[in-house]
Amino acid sequence: MIFESVTSIPEFERDFKKLSKKFRTLKNDLKTFIETQLFIYHKRKIDNGGIFRIPGLDFESPAVYKARKLACKSLKGKGVHSGIRVIYAYFEDRDRIEFIEIYYKKKDSTDCDRKRIKKYYSRKSSRRLNPGVEFF
Repeated sequence: MIFESVTSIPEFERDFKKLSKKFRTLKNDLKTFIETQLFIYHKRKIDNGGIFRIPGLDFESPAVYKARKLACKSLKGKGVHSGIRVIYAYFEDRDRIEFIEIYYKKKDSTDCDRKRIKKYYSRKSSRRLNPGVEFF
């Protein structure tokens, strides 16, 4: 396994289930994304411009990132420019990825849900250290 654990919060599970109905390859696409993009960025420390840390949050740890380059095979011809965005937290000390949100930019023009991020990871949240549900 590339990371010690890969988990998700309940809201991500709902987002994922909804998008998976439209994009049938999404589960495999997300698995490939973890094995390639997240591995390259967090383990090899290579920045390909597709992942960036979300600024302006009221906490330092865990680091929360937005990924813009997720290749979805259901969107033929789009490659990494599929429009699917993934928001996740990376707990470097525990080598854990926790998915927070996934959305399709073309359909939902809003940015990431900062309220959701703060609900789970702000200094005031009691959930900060509790792991989510295993994703894969």
